[in-house]
Amino acid sequence: MKIAISGANGYIAKNLVRELKAANHKIVPVERSTLYNVKKLSEILSDVAVVINLAGAPILQRWTAANKQEIRKSRIETNQNMVKAINGLPDNKKPRIFISASAIGIYSSGKVHTERSTSFSSDFIGEVVQGWENASSDLSPKVRKVIFRIGLILGNEAKTIQNVLPLFKMGLGGKIGSGSQPFPFVHIYDAVNAIIWGIEHENARGIYNLVAPDNIDNKTFTKVLAQSVKRPAFFTVPEFALKLVLGKASSLLLQSPQVVPKRLLKEGFVFLFPEIKSCLAEVVKSKT
Repeated sequence: MKIAISGANGYIAKNLVRELKAANHKIVPVERSTLYNVKKLSEILSDVAVVINLAGAPILQRWTAANKQEIRKSRIETNQNMVKAINGLPDNKKPRIFISASAIGIYSSGKVHTERSTSFSSDFIGEVVQGWENASSDLSPKVRKVIFRIGLILGNEAKTIQNVLPLFKMGLGGKIGSGSQPFPFVHIYDAVNAIIWGIEHENARGIYNLVAPDNIDNKTFTKVLAQSVKRPAFFTVPEFALKLVLGKASSLLLQSPQVVPKRLLKEGFVFLFPEIKSCLAEVVKSKT
């Protein structure tokens, strides 16, 4: 099968490409510059079976005017251009499936959300994610569309793990703020497998929450990670310190929605790492 993938240098995409190549699929990488050229996009996407859009500038950075513009553009405009390119193709040249990344940042904090929730966040990220998803609303009905609202990715090469694991191994780990904020996570293997599941299952369409079923908070994540490396975790990253470093982007770490993968579970997807203990056990083992 011929599969076009954008954001190919990202963590999810690198792992996804490896799995798809192992299954003998032909990968067509979509370069960042091409995402802003509809004519070139049409040429690249013609005759591919699947289009997967994983493009997006990093969100966890200070939200300066320039950074906010790039965060919006790299998600909303790229999806719009992909849809324009696909819709402009003859029906016999269109891809059969379009899969787009999205984020749980669309949901408001302080509530529990399944895919049917319409309680969306009104902050910058909430607005971006809504625009990101709405950008594909005009996709031709001849193309099956799947959108994954993805939680925090955990894996041995994930930035979160690379940043915090050395501290935890030194006994310097700790919770963020109060530690009571929800911590919706998903192991990289499950994220990749869910996307492949979305390709292979003809009935898969629409919105899916891509998070593990285990609803934990930041304090629990801290405790389990400390136990995994057999070290104490007495420290706390204070809110004011995060705000000094990240500004308003600190809300990504200090607030979070509680998210349930109801549709994936109902439709038969099986998580390899459904709870935080097995997830972190695999991550820590892989890093040793």
